[in-house]
This record gives sequence, C-alpha cells and structure tokens, in this order.
Amino acid sequence: MDVQQIKQRFGIIGNTASLHRALEIAMQVAPTDISVLVTGESGTGKEIIPQVIHQLSSRKHAEYIAVNCGAIPEGTIDSELFGHEKGSFTGASGSRKGYFEVADGGTIFLDEVAELPMQTQVRLLRVLETGEFIRVGASKPIKTDVRVVAATNENMQQAIYSGKFREDLFYRLNTVPISLPPLRKRNEDIHLLFRKFSSDFGDKYRMPSIKLTPEAVEMVTHYGWPGNIRQLKNIVEQISVIETSREIDAVTLAPYLPPIGDRTPALIKKDSKESIDERELMYKFLFDMKRDLTELKKLVIDIASKDGNISLSSDQTSLVNRFYDDVNSDASISHILPPAKEETYGYQKPNEQNFEEHEEVEESLSLEDREKELIEKALLKHKGKRKYAAAELGISERTLYRKIKEYNLTD
Repeated sequence: MDVQQIKQRFGIIGNTASLHRALEIAMQVAPTDISVLVTGESGTGKEIIPQVIHQLSSRKHAEYIAVNCGAIPEGTIDSELFGHEKGSFTGASGSRKGYFEVADGGTIFLDEVAELPMQTQVRLLRVLETGEFIRVGASKPIKTDVRVVAATNENMQQAIYSGKFREDLFYRLNTVPISLPPLRKRNEDIHLLFRKFSSDFGDKYRMPSIKLTPEAVEMVTHYGWPGNIRQLKNIVEQISVIETSREIDAVTLAPYLPPIGDRTPALIKKDSKESIDERELMYKFLFDMKRDLTELKKLVIDIASKDGNISLSSDQTSLVNRFYDDVNSDASISHILPPAKEETYGYQKPNEQNFEEHEEVEESLSLEDREKELIEKALLKHKGKRKYAAAELGISERTLYRKIKEYNLTD
C-alpha cells in the first residue's frame, strides 16, 4: 500500500511533501510495537496518524482507544487510565477497569500527553518499560500488551526544562517522532481542503457548495491559519450557512479571517488591487499630517493673539518651515511672519486679508471631515463591528473607540 492509497482510505487531503513524509513513517512503524510521538500545532490533524498506525498493524482487530489527557480532571486521570478498586476513593462503589486493561492487545492514543500530571507520568513510564500497571487502591500488578501512540502540540524540550514533563518518559514515548506541518506551510493544500469541506457541508445542509473567486483563493492561501485545519473547516461551515451567495469573493471572505497579532489578512477589493497594508500607510500619513496641522493651527492662533515680539522655539520654527516646505518648495516662514531680528520675529497684528488666506489653507487641508467619513463608511460596511472596521482602517480598536466618541458617531 502506497501513500496515495493511504490518503484515499483515510480521507486525507493534501500533496505537501512533509505530509507525505509523515504518512510514510507511519506506514513503516505500523507493523512494529514501537512507541510513537506525534507532534504538531493544534488543529493539524494529529489524530489521524495513530489511526493509520493501528489499522496497518497486527492489532487492528483489537481495541483502539483515544484519550484526551487534557480533558480528564487530575484527580480521576489515574482511575481512567489504570482502573481502581472498590472503596479506593470517595465514590468508588465498585471495581473498574482502566483503558490500559480494556485495550489489552490493541492501541491507546494519548492526545495532549504533556498535560498528564507528574504522578500519572510515573505510572505511564512503568507501563512502557515493564508492561505492568497497578489499579488505584490495589497492590497487585496487572500485565497488559498495549501499543502507545502519543501526541502533543507543546514544545517538549521546554516542558522538560520547566519541570512539567519527565525526560525519561519523553524518550520512551519519542522512540519514533512524527511531525505534522502547520497549514500555513501547506499552501498548495489549502484550497483543496477548502473545496473538500465546502462539498461536505453542501451535502450536510442540502445546499450548493460555496466556491472562491481567484482573489479569495489568493487570500486563503496566504493567510496564517493559527488554528490550522480545524479553523479552516470551521470557517467553511460558517460561510456555507451564513452567506446566501455561493460565490465568495475576497470582500465577503475577509471578515471571517480574524487578525493574527497586529496583522490583518490582505483585503482585495472588487474594483481595486489595493491591499489593507497599502491603506494602513495612507491612513497613517493622513493622521500624522492632521496632527501636524493641528499643532500648526495652535501655533498660528497663539501668535496672532499677541502683539510685539514673539520668540519661537527651534521646534516651533522647524514645524512651520517643514509645513510650508511640504506645501510649496519656494514657501518660507516669511509668508506668515515678516523677518525681524535674529531668533526673534517682529510681528504686527495681521490684517483681514491675511486671516482669510490662513482660513482658506486651514479649511482645504483639514482632515477631520475626511477622517470622520472614512470611519463612518468602515462601520457601515462591517455592520457596526468595530474590530473589523478598525482592521480595515489600519488603526487599533482603542483608537477607533476614541474617534467614535470624539466625533459623536453611532455604530
């Protein structure tokens, strides 16, 4: 049996070399009883590897038990795995077999194995080394023949270093390591998986399956997918149920892809190739320019309200000169302040014409109305969802809250 047959048998989608390598190793170790440790980020599909190993082994007709070690309370995990005797603890009204006893001759999959308490790790180490365990509250050891496959999404070396996981147990479990790649490193597989999930949910909900436009395909391919395959599947199901159109473009898709850290997925417009990153730069420039204009406005008003000689600091002089240099390369501070003695400007009360010219410049360069309009449009587009509006504007949610309050906007 080759890799393609394994993929078809177990419904595995993907052609990435690292995925094929993981399946090849699973096929090679399946006939043996070697312990296997599957590593990979949460949501990468680690649970499929122990199923492949079990089904290709001589144990396939015996029990296969999957145990989520992180979902069982610490006080009962020993009883669940190794069983207990009657009266061994409060509520133990009778004897009970544990998973290692029930799965004798078969395979146990210990998912999230790094979450095991330290005392349980000691018991598990004994099973792996001697094939024996003792029920909780008993004194007689019980023999078992179980193949152990474990999985974790944690950095095991860090867990060992911090004292969370036993180093000797790690080496017993990690006889053969198998690593599954995250979805962001399987770019060529992402659209294949999207189409598979779309078809599955179309059948489940008895509706046509959704399809992506080329721009949307580009977006899902380059998104980071922190939740990996599990996140992709969840998003496909959401879109299948919520959206009425069966063709999903980039604008429709974007709100379903949450920002990763301080980054947002690139949004490709229907009528433009401009991305969020480009707009972030534009908005930053506009907001910085508005701040400079506000400072300049305060400075000019302060000067206009005084008579006599006005002494400007070097920072103030630099601000005025920089503004006029940006507007007109031939302009200088003399446009608003006549020359005077060194480091001091003699200033007379401006006439009405000078004020009119200043007001015209101020009005034409003011960005308050434009900023307010952009925020209103972003809130309207995302139906009041501030998180997505802030992402599209390229500003933080905190800044957006402040702007909404400043402009007395309703979202």
